[in-house]
Amino acid sequence: MRPDFPTRISFDEAAGIIDRVAASRRLSSERIPLQRGLGRVLAEDLVAPIALPNFDNSAMDGFAVRGLPMPDGGWQLVGEQFAGADRGLALAPGQGSRITTGASLPAGAEAIVIKENARLDGDRLTTDRAPSANDHIRRAGEDVQPGTQLLSAGDVLTPARLGLAAALGLAELAVARRPTVAVFTTGDELKPPGQALAPGEIHDSNRALLQTLLLAEGLEPVAWPILPDEPARITAMLEDAAFSFDLVITCGGVSAGEKDHLPALLQARGETHFWKVRMKPGMPLLFGRLGEARLLGLPGNPVSVLATFLTLGRRLIDGLQGRKEPRTHWRARLAQPVHKRHDRREFMRGRLQVDAGGQLHVVPDAATGSHRLAAAAGNDVLLVLPEGAGEFDAGTVVDCLPCAAGRG
Repeated sequence: MRPDFPTRISFDEAAGIIDRVAASRRLSSERIPLQRGLGRVLAEDLVAPIALPNFDNSAMDGFAVRGLPMPDGGWQLVGEQFAGADRGLALAPGQGSRITTGASLPAGAEAIVIKENARLDGDRLTTDRAPSANDHIRRAGEDVQPGTQLLSAGDVLTPARLGLAAALGLAELAVARRPTVAVFTTGDELKPPGQALAPGEIHDSNRALLQTLLLAEGLEPVAWPILPDEPARITAMLEDAAFSFDLVITCGGVSAGEKDHLPALLQARGETHFWKVRMKPGMPLLFGRLGEARLLGLPGNPVSVLATFLTLGRRLIDGLQGRKEPRTHWRARLAQPVHKRHDRREFMRGRLQVDAGGQLHVVPDAATGSHRLAAAAGNDVLLVLPEGAGEFDAGTVVDCLPCAAGRG
C-alpha cells in the first residue's frame, strides 16, 4: 500500500518540511540572567535603553586640557578627576586636570595629554606632542545611541553580546526555551560500554555520540533505556517519552528490515512528515509527530547519526527556538578529485588545510562507509557534494560543515 507521506525526498525538501514544522511549534520564551545566556537564542529585539558611553570620558591616563594649541608656558593644573564619582570639575581656558582612563571629562576639556607625553613643572603642564581636538576622548553615545536596535529576535547570544547587554545595564534577557530531548538507541545487539560482549553484540556508541552532540548545543538530553526489538515495548516507551518531552530522537530501527519497526509505528500511532531522504549517509531518516512531541528517527550507523544530526537535527532544534542566524560553514577547494557514483547529496568526511597563501583546502577521506567511526573521529568537516553523479576535480570549491563541537 502506498504511504500517505513523502518518501525518498530531496535534502532541500526535507529541510523545508523541518523548517515549516519547527516554525509551527515554536517554543515559548523565558527570562534568564546574563550568566546563563551563552548560546541561547534571543526571543525579543534588544534596544539600547541608554547611550554607550553614557558620559564623555577619557580613553587614557593623563591630563584633560582646555586651550589648543598649547598656551605659552603650558596649562595650569587645577584639580583631578578619577574614574568613579563625577566631581563636577570645570576647566577655564589654559587650564588642565589630572584624569584617569574612564573618568568623567571635566566641563570645557578639549583633549587629553597622555601621561607618557606629559612634562610637569610644579602646577604647569607642557608636552612636546601637542594634542589635537578630541584626542583620547570618548564622547557620550559614540558607540551606541539610546533607542538603537542592537540585536534581533533569533540572534544567538555570544560572550560579546552578553557583555554588551551588561554594559547597557540589563541583568536578564528574554530567550527561547530550549527543547527538552529524550534520546533512544535501538536494537537487541546493543550493550553499554564497559559490559562484556557476547557473539553478535556490539557496544552502544550512538548513545554517547548523540548525547554529546546535544550537549554541545547547550541541551540537556535524557537517555532512556535501549529499545528492544519488540514493537509493543517500543511503542510504550516512545509514547511515554512523547508525553513529557518536546523532542524524541532515536537511533536505528528506521530502515526496511524485519526489525525496523519505527516507520510503521509512527504511521499507525502518530504522523509522518517524511521518511527517507536522498542523502548519503543517512538515507532512511524518519521525521514525524508522536503525541505532542516531534520524533526524529536517525539511522543506526554512527556516521549516519553524525551527518543527519548536524545537517537536519540541528536545523530542527534551531527552528524550534526561532534561531535566524545561519550555522558556520566554510568554502574550500578539494585537495584531490572525487568520483561520485550515486544521485544523493553526499556529506563526505574530510579535513581542512590552509596553504601558505591562505587558501583553504579540504582533503576528502577515502573511508566512506557509514560504520567507519574511526574515520569520522579523524576528520573535522563534512564536505558537501550536490545531488547527481559526477566528477569533482581537484580545486573544485565545495561547502564544508564543521563537525567538531563548538564550531557551529
